[in-house]
Amino acid sequence: MGPALLSFDVFGTLIDTPAGTAATFRSILTDSGAAHIDPDPFWSHWEERNIAHYREPYRSYKEICRLSLEETLRHFGVAGDGRLIQRYFEAFPRFALYPDVAPALETLGRDHRLAVVSNIDDDLLGVTPLGREFDLVCTAEKARGYKPDGTLFRHLIERAGVGLEKILHSGQSQFTDMVGGKPLGLTVAWINRRGLALHPSVPRPDFVFSGLDPLVAMLGAGQRAR
Repeated sequence: MGPALLSFDVFGTLIDTPAGTAATFRSILTDSGAAHIDPDPFWSHWEERNIAHYREPYRSYKEICRLSLEETLRHFGVAGDGRLIQRYFEAFPRFALYPDVAPALETLGRDHRLAVVSNIDDDLLGVTPLGREFDLVCTAEKARGYKPDGTLFRHLIERAGVGLEKILHSGQSQFTDMVGGKPLGLTVAWINRRGLALHPSVPRPDFVFSGLDPLVAMLGAGQRAR
């Protein structure tokens, strides 16, 4: 028998975060007098600082994002204001799903319970256009902790209503989804949309997919419904 509960990371797995945030970070750099800086490495450094702060005593995602922006501005030698991160939060209602997500979740939801597991504040997830309800919603705010140290995944496991072996988690981040989930014994599918190489420090995922369609094919989802 296969998994009973399918859990998903949200941002970068279901939501096209790079496309949704590119203009925001470009505007932050422009208004900080640093329009010459490439926003891609700037955003990547900001994300790395977020992950570092996830392992510290709990603070809200919004507070972590502000602190990480201040650190990233300093790292790039920019005299900017961390409060500009508010533009990022204001972009959440305009985020879009990857094209494969809605049909895949519709199919998978016929035979499985679906959950989301996200390093996020409840209000930000609430305004994110996911396009459907989920059977279980696990956020960093609810768990009072994040994925990398396992706090958020333990929150999922405790509320799953099924055994650990019946949960399949899918996520895009090596350094949160796999680093946080695999040591707890979770089965993890890496949704590697960008074709990245696996870092040698990261536990190997059980599966590697370029999107959600191969996950649907693997599970043979929807066959019983038809």
